[in-house]
Amino acid sequence: MRWRGRRESSNIEDRRGGGFGGGFGRSLGGGLGRIRIPSGRGGRRGAGIGGLGLVAFIVIALLMGFDPSMLLTGGQNSGSGPAPYPSSSSSSTGAPDDPLRDFVAVVLADTEDVWHAQFRQEVNGDYQEPALVLFNGGVDSACGFAGSAVGPFYCPGDRKVYLDLGFFRTLRDRFGAPGDFAQAYVIAHEVGHHVQTLLGISEQVHAAQRSRPEAEANALSVMLELQADCLAGVWAHHADATKGILEAGDVEEALGAASAIGDDTLQRQARGQVTPDSFTHGTSAQRQHWFSRGLEQGTMAACDTFNAPSQ
Repeated sequence: MRWRGRRESSNIEDRRGGGFGGGFGRSLGGGLGRIRIPSGRGGRRGAGIGGLGLVAFIVIALLMGFDPSMLLTGGQNSGSGPAPYPSSSSSSTGAPDDPLRDFVAVVLADTEDVWHAQFRQEVNGDYQEPALVLFNGGVDSACGFAGSAVGPFYCPGDRKVYLDLGFFRTLRDRFGAPGDFAQAYVIAHEVGHHVQTLLGISEQVHAAQRSRPEAEANALSVMLELQADCLAGVWAHHADATKGILEAGDVEEALGAASAIGDDTLQRQARGQVTPDSFTHGTSAQRQHWFSRGLEQGTMAACDTFNAPSQ
């Protein structure tokens, strides 16, 4: 991925080196009928954490031999069990992390440029930029406390993306998805959840889930996550068109990451079997399909996962 020498976002909050605190809670909300991308602007804040986090957290916990309920119920790491995946340096200004921090800032700036333009063009609205919080170990957000094992996430309560840079090492070493564009896909997916929040889509989904049985609520979560994958593809489409970011192999890196974190792949690795009714993010094939669709078509309108035929 071509990224060096370009503008860096000023919306980076570097909290590396901070301590743990609080208790972690996760709320996904309820169910939905037909949802379309609104033609107007806006949307109020929702609740809960969106993104790659929960599935990755559970699988990592199972593979490393500690109890996922420890964090899901608000417990804190006492230091007696295995550590979560490697986190970034504890120094907020340490030289080893600076290039990766710069990379994240450039990718975030690219998302800002793309979504400002797309909001003006597609919904005649103004894009409000999210902050991206770098942390290691654990972090407090408006959605509660999250340990690093939760993975990257978006919190609609404060409209911020949260990222422990150590997740990129995990993406490469444990999930077998190396490459800087795989990392960019992760960031763009979380920013996609911010786009959904601004458009009011996330709030509609969470409200609708509350009246649905668990399997239906999970299916709505899948649609929301696949839409975020598609929106990541929309970002890549326009960032490449305007800045020429893609190099040979980049798309394959993103598709490899999308495949590695599909619900079916993660469940099969963790327990040897797949339970489709429990999916919350979509299969590997679905995640690849929707990222590719956004990349090819480059419009938010192409990302209507809620009314698309089953993939």
